[in-house]
Amino acid sequence: MELEKAIQQTKFKSEHHKMLLNLIYTSGLINSEQARFFKTYDLSPQQYNVLRILRGQYPNPASVGLVQDRMLDQMSNASRLIEKLKLKKLLTRRECKADRRQVDIVITLEGLKLLEEIDKKFPAFEAQLNCLSNEDAHLLNTILDKLANGF
Repeated sequence: MELEKAIQQTKFKSEHHKMLLNLIYTSGLINSEQARFFKTYDLSPQQYNVLRILRGQYPNPASVGLVQDRMLDQMSNASRLIEKLKLKKLLTRRECKADRRQVDIVITLEGLKLLEEIDKKFPAFEAQLNCLSNEDAHLLNTILDKLANGF
């Protein structure tokens, strides 16, 4: 759907203004679909992101700071997300032996199994992006990288 139809607006201050609104609108669509997908696993997209980070570190522990630094959503509260995942028994938290001020976080076997289950179904979710060719996706990635470098 074209942005003009979606938000019922035909005039924009500039192409850059329209681009900004389009990015916000499209991001919202993707975030909604992601939330719906992960809800079936009793996860939020941010919790899934934490689990993926921990799987990448596994079997080594990670600190809260490392998780926060690698999160896609930099506005997320990593400590709160980690606590929720701990309650679901998808990760463990323990005092770091080398530095008692730091907490070691490790994904559990249950967390790894859940990610394996999600990995089997995730291609169907990603298939929604097949409206773009590989070349289009590469071009969009290049443009988004350029845009991110402006901040």
